[in-house]
Amino acid sequence: MDKLLPVLFEGTAVSLKIFFLTLLFSLPLGLPFAAARMSKNPFLSVPAKLFMLIIRGTPLILQLIFVYFAPYYLFKVSYNRFTAAIIAMSVNYAAYFAEIYRGGIESIPRGQYEAGKVLGFTRMQTFFRIILPQVIKRILPAAGNEVITLVKDTALAQVIGVGELFRAAQNAASREFSTVPIFIAGIFYFVMNWIVSTVFVRIERKLDYYR
Repeated sequence: MDKLLPVLFEGTAVSLKIFFLTLLFSLPLGLPFAAARMSKNPFLSVPAKLFMLIIRGTPLILQLIFVYFAPYYLFKVSYNRFTAAIIAMSVNYAAYFAEIYRGGIESIPRGQYEAGKVLGFTRMQTFFRIILPQVIKRILPAAGNEVITLVKDTALAQVIGVGELFRAAQNAASREFSTVPIFIAGIFYFVMNWIVSTVFVRIERKLDYYR
């Protein structure tokens, strides 16, 4: 156990890096994806719809493999496995967040835009000062579910050799001929998800308090 826990903690640190970096890139990236998806310009909306259909219609594990191996086979260019995992997962989650954003934005009555215009706001000011705060409140539960899923999906990075928590547990289980490392890894994932769930519950309560 003394040798097992440091290995699992090291794997957990990698999983947390994947988690936070994916959120850092996918949350803002989802907004322009959503804007393109809702655009009345077919040169923006059609490619966005096709792109999101492909991303949401194929397994993340397949996207990880493609992002890591395709550049080498197509252009003879190779790069870091961890970087490939971040790129694939960020794009994947950006597509899902984009749909969540779209649902939230389209749920706001058109009268809100008209009210902003009456107040003398530009369309951009109306969006960021009036629409976006309401959207955040409405999409928080759905976004929370995606973030919880992301914690578990970090385990998929092991398919391209990234030494995250699940890979570390698998390697330890193989060495020790025991399922204990897998069980402990499951506890680690549960604790991480419990923390994420708690954070989102507190954010929702804060938003309700200031509403």
